[in-house]
Amino acid sequence: MDLKLRNPDFEAVVRENYSRQYFMLHISAELGKFAPGFCTLHLKSRPELSQQNGFMHGGAVAALADVASGLAAFTLFEAGADILTVELKINYLAPAAGEEIIARGEVVKSGRTLTVVRSEVFAVADGVKTLCAAGMGSLMTRR
Repeated sequence: MDLKLRNPDFEAVVRENYSRQYFMLHISAELGKFAPGFCTLHLKSRPELSQQNGFMHGGAVAALADVASGLAAFTLFEAGADILTVELKINYLAPAAGEEIIARGEVVKSGRTLTVVRSEVFAVADGVKTLCAAGMGSLMTRR
């Protein structure tokens, strides 16, 4: 994987972008670890985020995957660049059941116009992480 860091102050860029992720803030997702080409988000499970069987709603799972991978992309962009998700494919592999959901985003290829990302979402129950979703996406750079 060829990752080119275009902004040495990527931490400030990611934190500023996350501060404008109002849906993530609304559901109380927290920014986790991040590094060039990588980002994690954490979300504590609670009833108002669940679906009819008590599992985390798939929409929340997909949103976490989308934002984690988008923030991973932001770590590689030059100052002033912006992105929009062009495509997101998510596979639900197991119920998102547990005390916490962790989404991990990673850049596959960062291009001038299009960035390809992948994501994994884990449900944590009693300290055991279970992969509950995996995704791929494309992001369009806006300058």
